[in-house]
Amino acid sequence: MRYLITGGAGFIGSHLSDELLQRGHQVHVLDDLTTGSIDNLRHLRDNEGFAYTIDSAENAPVVAELVDGADAVFHLAAAVGVRLIVESPVRTIETNIRTTEVVLAQAGKKKRPVFLASTSEVYGKGTDLPYREDGDLTLGSTLKGRWSYACSKALDEFLAIAHWKERQLPTVIGRLFNTVGPRQTGRYGMVIPNFVAQALAGRPITVYGDGSQQRCFCHVSDVVRGMADLMERDDVYGEVFNIGSEDEVTILELASRVKEATASPSEIKFVPYDEAYEEGFEDMQRRIPDTTRIRERIGWGPSMSLDEILADVIEEHRAGH
Repeated sequence: MRYLITGGAGFIGSHLSDELLQRGHQVHVLDDLTTGSIDNLRHLRDNEGFAYTIDSAENAPVVAELVDGADAVFHLAAAVGVRLIVESPVRTIETNIRTTEVVLAQAGKKKRPVFLASTSEVYGKGTDLPYREDGDLTLGSTLKGRWSYACSKALDEFLAIAHWKERQLPTVIGRLFNTVGPRQTGRYGMVIPNFVAQALAGRPITVYGDGSQQRCFCHVSDVVRGMADLMERDDVYGEVFNIGSEDEVTILELASRVKEATASPSEIKFVPYDEAYEEGFEDMQRRIPDTTRIRERIGWGPSMSLDEILADVIEEHRAGH
């Protein structure tokens, strides 16, 4: 198969490239390097099955040409990270919606299957846990910029499903929950690379809020395996799948485990949300996926524990990457 990956120079996209190439497929990455990095792809440059184009997924002529040479598309191009969302809400909304419009329109002309990478953020402030794919979405006020990302990604999902229902474009949606691993940057507020970098440098490990909020972390290698497996099926179109771990940990406990795993002298410091992001910032207390659907449909489940995930990230940071 020949796959096009938009946003393929990003953390997840680069690992997806690795996974697909290891399966014997060809990969072409499209990325404008806004949040992605060419360094994430440097190890693939000599691979005969790999190529890349530096441009935006909003550029319809470029996308059209690349779609024409592909058998299927993974659409990962999007604004990422809570910090970017808070600091650049216009860019967040426009990037997420425009790139999806362009990719779906061009893929639709050739009937190329599209995998849309969505996010657990779409569940918003929902309290009906664990989150099921067919559950209601509960978003916060439009006056809180934090919810613009969730809303834009939910609209992306509506667009993908509408293209399937109305125009018979094969689409499948994966909602990713806190994906972690090597090559992930802490620049946009990603918690584990930030904690590890702080711990290894002996700086305070900064926990936002009181640290009681709970999250589930899944290794990127497990996530991209699920994404690749879904795209090898033709009986999942028009559907949504949670992709993540169901093992919860509080952010305070996470900080403690990073401190212990790195043998760091760092203190754990609490930072109010208003100071970390913006006044009135809202967060979710818990976010846990129900992964019954993907487990029953394709037999997918995570293979790495949180301790193994932390060890992998710590090893990479110690190596100076």
